[in-house]
Amino acid sequence: MKYILTLVFIFSSILFASNSANNKAQKQRIEKQVQIEIEKEKKHAQEQVFHNSDTYDFKGSEVNPESLKSLPDIVDDDFNMDSVYD
Repeated sequence: MKYILTLVFIFSSILFASNSANNKAQKQRIEKQVQIEIEKEKKHAQEQVFHNSDTYDFKGSEVNPESLKSLPDIVDDDFNMDSVYD
Protein backbone atom coordinates (compact mmCIF):
# COMPACT_ATOMS: atom_id res chain seq x y z
CA MET A 1 0.00 0.00 0.00
CA LYS A 2 2.93 2.33 0.77
CA TYR A 3 4.28 1.83 -2.72
CA ILE A 4 0.98 2.68 -4.36
CA LEU A 5 0.57 5.77 -2.20
CA THR A 6 4.15 6.86 -2.95
CA LEU A 7 3.65 6.21 -6.65
CA VAL A 8 0.42 8.28 -6.67
CA PHE A 9 2.17 11.09 -4.77
CA ILE A 10 5.10 11.15 -7.20
CA PHE A 11 2.82 10.96 -10.22
CA SER A 12 0.61 13.80 -8.97
CA SER A 13 3.63 16.01 -8.19
CA ILE A 14 4.98 15.43 -11.71
CA LEU A 15 1.61 16.34 -13.20
CA PHE A 16 1.39 19.45 -11.04
CA ALA A 17 4.90 20.54 -12.05
CA SER A 18 4.20 20.04 -15.75
CA ASN A 19 0.89 21.89 -15.42
CA SER A 20 2.57 24.88 -13.79
CA ALA A 21 5.17 24.95 -16.58
CA ASN A 22 2.36 24.96 -19.15
CA ASN A 23 0.65 27.77 -17.26
CA LYS A 24 3.84 29.84 -17.34
CA ALA A 25 4.23 29.30 -21.07
CA GLN A 26 0.57 30.12 -21.63
CA LYS A 27 0.87 33.31 -19.56
CA GLN A 28 3.91 34.34 -21.60
CA ARG A 29 2.03 33.76 -24.86
CA ILE A 30 -0.93 35.75 -23.55
CA GLU A 31 1.31 38.61 -22.44
CA LYS A 32 3.03 38.65 -25.83
CA GLN A 33 -0.31 38.74 -27.65
CA VAL A 34 -1.54 41.54 -25.37
CA GLN A 35 1.55 43.59 -26.20
CA ILE A 36 0.96 43.03 -29.92
CA GLU A 37 -2.65 44.17 -29.58
CA ILE A 38 -1.58 47.26 -27.59
CA GLU A 39 0.79 48.19 -30.42
CA LYS A 40 -2.02 47.75 -32.94
CA GLU A 41 -4.26 50.02 -30.86
CA LYS A 42 -1.54 52.67 -30.68
CA LYS A 43 -1.14 52.52 -34.46
CA HIS A 44 -4.89 52.76 -34.92
CA ALA A 45 -5.02 55.78 -32.59
CA GLN A 46 -2.36 57.52 -34.68
CA GLU A 47 -4.24 56.75 -37.89
CA GLN A 48 -7.49 57.94 -36.32
CA VAL A 49 -5.90 61.32 -35.70
CA PHE A 50 -4.79 61.35 -39.35
CA HIS A 51 -8.31 60.60 -40.60
CA ASN A 52 -10.02 63.17 -38.40
CA SER A 53 -11.76 65.66 -40.70
CA ASP A 54 -11.24 68.59 -38.34
CA THR A 55 -7.53 68.70 -39.18
CA TYR A 56 -7.91 68.82 -42.99
CA ASP A 57 -7.75 72.04 -44.96
CA PHE A 58 -10.43 71.88 -47.65
CA LYS A 59 -9.89 75.43 -48.92
CA GLY A 60 -7.77 74.21 -51.84
CA SER A 61 -10.44 71.83 -53.12
CA GLU A 62 -13.37 74.24 -53.13
CA VAL A 63 -15.16 74.75 -56.44
CA ASN A 64 -15.76 78.21 -57.84
CA PRO A 65 -19.55 78.57 -58.33
CA GLU A 66 -18.97 80.87 -61.31
CA SER A 67 -17.17 78.06 -63.18
CA LEU A 68 -20.16 75.74 -62.69
CA LYS A 69 -22.39 78.06 -64.70
CA SER A 70 -20.47 77.22 -67.88
CA LEU A 71 -21.23 73.48 -67.59
CA PRO A 72 -24.25 72.25 -69.56
CA ASP A 73 -27.18 70.71 -67.74
CA ILE A 74 -27.53 66.96 -68.20
CA VAL A 75 -31.10 65.98 -69.00
CA ASP A 76 -32.06 62.31 -68.86
CA ASP A 77 -35.54 61.65 -70.26
CA ASP A 78 -35.29 57.86 -70.13
CA PHE A 79 -35.01 57.55 -66.36
CA ASN A 80 -37.34 54.76 -65.23
CA MET A 81 -36.77 52.99 -61.92
CA ASP A 82 -39.42 50.33 -62.61
CA SER A 83 -37.11 48.40 -64.88
CA VAL A 84 -34.36 48.33 -62.26
CA TYR A 85 -36.35 46.21 -59.79
CA ASP A 86 -37.73 43.69 -62.31
